Amino acid sequence: MDTDKASPIRLEAWSEDDLWLLRAMNAPELMEHLGGPETEEALLKRHRRYVDLSERRTNAGLMFRIVPLPEEVAVGSIGFWEQTWDREPVYETGWTVLPGFQGRGVATAATRAVAERARATRARRHLHAFPSTDNGPSNAVCRKAGFVLRGERELEYPPGHPLRCNDWRLDLEADRGTDLEANREARA
Repeated sequence: MDTDKASPIRLEAWSEDDLWLLRAMNAPELMEHLGGPETEEALLKRHRRYVDLSERRTNAGLMFRIVPLPEEVAVGSIGFWEQTWDREPVYETGWTVLPGFQGRGVATAATRAVAERARATRARRHLHAFPSTDNGPSNAVCRKAGFVLRGERELEYPPGHPLRCNDWRLDLEADRGTDLEANREARA
C-alpha cells in the first residue's frame, strides 16, 4: 500500500538512548541490501558516529530517528552526511524504517524532511542516495522524494562487499518542482 501521499512524521536528533533502535534495524530482512546484519561492535561504532554527528550540529550533517504521527514512537533512522562523489563535495542520505511501518509513506516523508534540513545548511549543492539496484522500495522513495536517477554505479559497502546501486541526486539549490519534472522527463 505504498502511496504518493506521505505520512506525517517528525525528525528527532539521534541520541544516546537510540541504541535499541539501531539494534532493531539490524534485522536480516532490513540489512539484506547492505551486506547483512552488523556485529555488535560495528553497531556500537555506528551508534557513536550517529550520536557524534547529531551532537556536533555542524554542516557535516545530522542523524535522526523517524517518529511518525500520531504514533509518537521511533520507527527508523535517516540522516545526511558529507561525502565526496565524482570529486564533488556532496551530502549523502540513507534511511531504514522498521517493517511494521513500511509502505505507509514514512520513508518518503522522512527523506523529504531530511532534504529540507540539508538544503537549509546551504553547504552543499547536491544530496545523493545510493540504494541497491534490487531494492525497489528505496528506489521508489528516491523517485517520490524528487531525486533524479543518474544511473547505476558499483560501490563497496560494507568495505569488501561489492554493491550495485542506483545513484539518485537531488539538487538542493533548485526548487523541488524542478527536480520532480526532471525525474519525470528521465523516466519518459
